[in-house]
Amino acid sequence: MFHVPKNSILLDIGCGTSATFLKTMSPYIKQGFGVDFKVENARFSNIETTQLEFNEKLPFQDSSFDVVTMLAVLEHIENEDKILKEIKRILIPGGKLIITVPSVWSQPVLEFLSYKLKIVSEDEIRDHKRYYNRTILSKKLIEVVGFQDLNHQYFQFYMNNFCTVIKGDK
Repeated sequence: MFHVPKNSILLDIGCGTSATFLKTMSPYIKQGFGVDFKVENARFSNIETTQLEFNEKLPFQDSSFDVVTMLAVLEHIENEDKILKEIKRILIPGGKLIITVPSVWSQPVLEFLSYKLKIVSEDEIRDHKRYYNRTILSKKLIEVVGFQDLNHQYFQFYMNNFCTVIKGDK
């Protein structure tokens, strides 16, 4: 809960069919919204989920969210620049984006686990458009999109990236 301030308004992009992360965060946040092309439209407690296929624009007003999460999602998005710019638009000034993405070192491991051992979904791995490291994330998030304050670390033996950035006050 450290990265999501208490009583935040949170958007989880790619929340999955059951919105597990949002349900876990429910006691700590003011309001939670989840979007995914697989989720059903639903409301429960302080959580709302909406079925959404990302095209060009997210259906939210400017400066609507304190925090946006994309957990194991960005690597599946065709045009990452568009979604990242949309996230920046809908975050409040000082708002935070939290991302997890697979690292460049995980690609051969994931492909082996998927294609050879069949213990990871082949469809999931084939859908990966790209893999990341700190340099790639920094260039994309800071230089291209204009976020600030990159906080990055690897986890799961360098197989994944955990990254947060802040929308500036402008």
